Formats: sequence, C-alpha cells, structure tokens
Amino acid sequence: ITASRGRSIFVFNLQQVRGRSFSYHSETLDYLKSLGFPVSPRYSVFYSIEDAIREIEAIGAGRGSLAFDIDGAVIKVDDLAARETLGSPNKFPRWAIAFKYPPEVKETVLREVEVSVGRTGVLTPTAVFDPVFLAGTSVSRASLHNADIIRTLGIRIGDTIQVRKAGEIIPEVIGVVHHAEGAEPYRMPSVCPSCGAPVVHLDDEVALRCINPECPAQALRNLIHFASRNAMDIDGLGVAVCTQLVDKGLVHTAADIYTLTREQLLTLEKFKEKKAGNLLEAIARSKQNNLDRLVFALGIHNIGDKAAAQLAEHFGTMEALRGADVETICTINGFGELMAQSVVEFFAKEGTTDLLRRLAEQGVNMKWQGEPRTDRLAGLTLVVTGTLPTLSRKEAEALIVKNGGKAAGSVSKKTAYVVAGDAAGSKLTKAQELGIPVLTEAEFLSMLEEKPAEG
Repeated sequence: ITASRGRSIFVFNLQQVRGRSFSYHSETLDYLKSLGFPVSPRYSVFYSIEDAIREIEAIGAGRGSLAFDIDGAVIKVDDLAARETLGSPNKFPRWAIAFKYPPEVKETVLREVEVSVGRTGVLTPTAVFDPVFLAGTSVSRASLHNADIIRTLGIRIGDTIQVRKAGEIIPEVIGVVHHAEGAEPYRMPSVCPSCGAPVVHLDDEVALRCINPECPAQALRNLIHFASRNAMDIDGLGVAVCTQLVDKGLVHTAADIYTLTREQLLTLEKFKEKKAGNLLEAIARSKQNNLDRLVFALGIHNIGDKAAAQLAEHFGTMEALRGADVETICTINGFGELMAQSVVEFFAKEGTTDLLRRLAEQGVNMKWQGEPRTDRLAGLTLVVTGTLPTLSRKEAEALIVKNGGKAAGSVSKKTAYVVAGDAAGSKLTKAQELGIPVLTEAEFLSMLEEKPAEG
C-alpha cells in the first residue's frame, strides 16, 4: 500500500563524501542536485538576519500554493567551519534554528459531542463536526478534553467553531465563532454513558470519572490494555477480538482470558481452528511473562511500564507488593506520594484481590525473574557520553538504574560521575570544567562489582 502512494523525499544534508571537500552547506546542496538527488526547491543564502526573516515571511505567505505541506522553515549557518566552532550539544545544533508557522485554522459546525469512557473510568468528550481539510487530511473529530475546557469555550451543539491541528498533527477546537440560535450550553453527563452509574470528581481532578467496577466500557479497555504489547503481549488479542469476547459475555475480567477454550473462540467472527490455536498458545506463553509486565498490565493509575518494572524488581513478588504501604513505596527512586498512593489504593480493592487470586490459580507468574537491584549507586546521578568499548549507552544507563542510581541526559553540578567513551564531546568538556570525576567503562563496571566483606 505504501509503495503505491508515490512517496518522495528532499535530501537536506550531505553527511559524508570522499574525494572532495566543501566549505559551505549551499555548495553541498548544489552538488547533491547535480547528482540527481531531489533537494528543496527553495533554498537561498542571505548575508543578514533581516533578509532571512523576510524570506521566512515570504515562504509562510506562499506555503498554501506549494505542492507539499510544510509547518516551518529552518535557518542554518552556511559556513561549515563556523558550524564546527559553534558545536552541537545533545539536544540541538547551535548553528540552526527552526521557525514554526502558525497552524492553519478552519471554521466548521459542531454537530454533536460524543463521550467515551477510558479504562480508568475517565469520561472524555469528543467534538464531532462537519469535515474540514487541515494539514493534508480531512478532519471531523477532535477531543474536548474535559468539562472545564467545554465551559471555557462555551460550547453549544450547532455552534460555528474554529478547528486547527496542534503541532500540525492533533485536531483541536480552539474557539467559537458564534453560537447556534437558541442552543443551550453543553453539559457533561451526570451518569456514565456506558453503565449508567453516577460520575464523580475524585480529589481535585478536573476529569469526571465512573467508579463502577462493573462498567462494561472500563472492562473492555482494561482487557485491551492487559493484552497489549508492553503489558502481557498476547498476540492475536487485539481490539476487535476483545470487543467480541466482552460482547458475547465470554470475558469479564483479565482472569477470564486464561479460562477460554477452543470451542468458545470458534464462536467468534473470522475464527477457524488455526487462529484459535494460535491465540490459545499466545495466552499460554503470557503466563511466563516477568512480573513487571503483569504489574503494568493491571492498569494501576499513574503507573507506567517503567514504574511497574521498578515495583516488580524492588519487591520481587506480587504478594510483597500487595502488602507494601505508601511510606515503603516512596523509598523507590522516582516514586512520590501520588504514585505510591495509587498503588496502595489499587491493591486495597476487593476486585483486585479476586483478580490476582484467579490469575495465580491459572498459573500466571507472580515473581520477578531476574537479578535483584543493588544500592551500589544509591543517591548518585551519572551521565553516559561517547562510545563505550562494549556497552551501548542504553545498556550502561540500565546498569546505573539497576544499581540504584539515576541516569541523567545532561551534566550539572548534581552529577556525581560522567562515564565517557570515544568522541565524548561537550558533556565531557562540561564535566571537566565543573571538576566532576570522569570514569572509563572499566572503572564504571568496577564500581558495580560486589566487594568482598572485610575481615
């Protein structure tokens, strides 16, 4: 399908060349063009910033007539030697800067507001309006986020509204041009559109939330999340299959996944023997997943996959995690009271106890499988830079976290050590300026070795 779309490209940089040299970026673009590579049809060299700004304004004024979409323009230093002098920190080069044009805004008519229920029970309103063409696609829906946004905008069904794409990607309603005659301000429902239970504001949350544990919409989204790739990774148990299982009453909670039979699966649309067998095998494999995947799959509020991994490694077993209090959880690096409270409240629910019991009875792994964390780098912040002899940067940073430290992306006065390899660059320079100790890979690994007890 992608091959049929006639994709194209503008080559904007010459990364490496042999047999000749260049002094200016514009020379490299001319050279690429001479070789037949497509480059931007509009690049120019200017000798004052005022001229460059005028060019940006001219491009912005004419961008609607281009044969392709743009969201901005880039000013670059043309002199390649000057670029070397200016340098490139980790996040962006000092020799280039991007100017973003204001997103395109269109007017349309709001026809209705649909309210959906997420897996945590949050009610999310979505504006449905007459289609408009924005940033290359037809758009007819946009999230309204919550009741406060609706109240601030003064949304009413039938209003003429303004729509744009935030960052040229995500549709959003930014205002009302004029209200529909005789229309009343839209109000969020007082009951859950899925189960009819009253909705509430928890603590100081802006969002409305359904707290009915039997809510079908939450059950479906919990099931989809449980089976997703970063959670239990049950291949073949996607949105369509989960929807069928819930609609047919075959699955109510995640534990029911592990009681599914071949005969039940064969009643689903588009299921034959092979597909049913593959899904049953995927379900069986998921029982052996490490504990962190299960913790994430449970969908605990405020707990993502990385936090789930920390919890699993720290406590070692589901039983130990269930018994932890807020104070104990807060001792984990990066955990605050809000996250800890979410964990404690989740495990205090009666439904959670029953779910975990049933999962354990079906043979789902409840223990951390892996080397335990250490506290050898506890309280220390380390930065990895350059190319290390044997470890990738991600591997080195994983070792830092595993041993209780914090892996940071930039050097500051709070940095305890910098682990430097070849071509370390500006981070190494800054560490030397601040007098921060610099370690080789070998010295770093030596810090992580268990020292024999004295005496």
